[in-house]
Amino acid sequence: MSERIYVRPIGFAPGPQCEHGNAVRLAGGMVYASRFAVILRRDGAVVERWLAAPDTIAQVLAELPDSVGAEAEAQWANLRVAHPPLELGARTVRLDQPQVVGILNVTPDSFSDGGQFGELAAARDHAAAMVEAGAALIDIGGESTRPGAKPVWEGDEIARVIPAIEACAAMGAAVSVDTRRSAVMEAALDAGAAMVNDVSGLLHDERSASVVATRGCPVVLMHAPGAGGEDLHAGADYDNVVFEVFDRLRALRDRAVEAGIAREKILLDPGIGFGQTLAGNTALINALPLFHALGQPLMLGASRKRMIGALSNEAPADRRLGGSIALAVAGMNAGVQLVRVHDVFETVQARNVWRGLRDAALTDFSDLPD
Repeated sequence: MSERIYVRPIGFAPGPQCEHGNAVRLAGGMVYASRFAVILRRDGAVVERWLAAPDTIAQVLAELPDSVGAEAEAQWANLRVAHPPLELGARTVRLDQPQVVGILNVTPDSFSDGGQFGELAAARDHAAAMVEAGAALIDIGGESTRPGAKPVWEGDEIARVIPAIEACAAMGAAVSVDTRRSAVMEAALDAGAAMVNDVSGLLHDERSASVVATRGCPVVLMHAPGAGGEDLHAGADYDNVVFEVFDRLRALRDRAVEAGIAREKILLDPGIGFGQTLAGNTALINALPLFHALGQPLMLGASRKRMIGALSNEAPADRRLGGSIALAVAGMNAGVQLVRVHDVFETVQARNVWRGLRDAALTDFSDLPD
């Protein structure tokens, strides 16, 4: 018999004063949670579900089966962890508010902007514009991960990303490299990248975990159903997509720690759009607050994804700005720390307005008695 437990935030407040202090700051950010569901699965099926608030959850956790009690306590603690900033070379990226990550694809075949930034001058100018618009980090990738894309030889991938990384590092930008190959990681880190973003969660290349552990850099572990093979989108057969992606991310986190990667260097990404149905993608977006129970900062990459077209009359990739902003704000409302996007200026503007509303809510005591 297999039992799993999940502590999921389900109710939120503009600020703790709205709940007379009975709310917790989710993952050290600007979102406050006041209501939680404690969910027990047995052999894959949900068998119990309890509701709790911060002042009653200790009683609920104390009555759980011994097999899941320690895990539930750990998840409850994880939901309240305040994450330290990312130290990315000379740049520090705070994680107590949402940060915008700008996408720079130096590929000929990416689903949204393939071929636009293959030339170094175009890549450099685009990166500079994203930094000026407020991107905290530039994520540079040399291999398309769209469905049906052909794998790229690591030598070609290195030749694509290194000039762009060097150019971005020279302008003082914080840089991450989007790759699943250890040789590319090493070359990128030598060229000035400070973080690795691996869509395979370090499963594709058996050397990757060792490289990241030795270099001591932050790493984003993304869930993809086909992460161990060439097709990242293969094998997306879930009975309960939210809980199974949660479990797989927990396994990726634990495997990385066992490989010697420091826990505080690990970020997680649920992998929106990778092999998922529309129903799976929407379920993951709606369940994002749950993933804070894993105790790591979260990245959301939903910009221009296929689900936006599916929900907006089949709009093509270059006409999905509104949907991309909507998903980015959904991530902010869920406490996600990093939002990875193509349209930096518009997303930063949305983030700044979002933050202004949050700041106002936190200082509003007008409906409380004197």
